[in-house]
Amino acid sequence: MRREFSAGAVLVQPGDGGWLVAAIRPAGKRDGTWALPKGRIDPGESAETTALREVREETGAGGSTVGKLGDIRYWFNWKGERVFKVVSFFLVRYESGELGQIPEEFRHEVAEAAWLPLADAQRLLAYRGEREMAQLAVERLADVSTEL
Repeated sequence: MRREFSAGAVLVQPGDGGWLVAAIRPAGKRDGTWALPKGRIDPGESAETTALREVREETGAGGSTVGKLGDIRYWFNWKGERVFKVVSFFLVRYESGELGQIPEEFRHEVAEAAWLPLADAQRLLAYRGEREMAQLAVERLADVSTEL
């Protein structure tokens, strides 16, 4: 059994109607397949550093970590091998960059990036574990002003 470790981010910013979350449509996925930016932790890299790197690579935007939201754990099969994966997610406050201005070397990974209402993430995100992380972000932000 192989183990893999990744990290991702729930990148948020205040919008007119509440918090917005940066979501991506991974390359090769159908329209409407929204996910959170994430990727493998490189050797010597922390999960938090990976989350910040991945959000920049996959969305074109960046920010600072507010705190860890939690971990998603699951199994999958890859070429006949069972893999146990852990993905650590961090709440990240948007600071700079333009969503969708994805660096050329990562364009093959992401078809589209968009700001979506965080309140709608439970309905819009494709993967259960990521919906759970978005819900944790909603709860964490419920009592926080937009001056996070």
